[in-house]
Amino acid sequence: MLGRRRMARQHREAWQLTEALSATHVEPPLDAAAQARGQVAGLMMPHPQPLVIDQQVLACGGCGAYRNWIVINIRDAVWLRCPSGHEQHEARLDTAWYGQRSGPITQQHDSYEDGLRHLGH
Repeated sequence: MLGRRRMARQHREAWQLTEALSATHVEPPLDAAAQARGQVAGLMMPHPQPLVIDQQVLACGGCGAYRNWIVINIRDAVWLRCPSGHEQHEARLDTAWYGQRSGPITQQHDSYEDGLRHLGH
């Protein structure tokens, strides 16, 4: 019973911290061919804290990472990239969600890979 309460408290704290940090920004992933990446304009921002969606902490399907995401908004879809480089589409997030949590665009990059390097991935 104490374990469930502790987990619920940690989840609640992570959600509150995520909501507080989501008001800040940074700057374009795509599970598509490299050719398509070069043709698509998009926006990227780091999300260092756990990402809480529908009151659940999101974890990477490939490695289980749950923080230090790169959130990418391309073609009206939101993609997530974990620190290990796994990319996944997140259907529960949309361009409006991204727009509410991102700030002004501070830099532009020539390629997707340049943007990732700039953000430390």
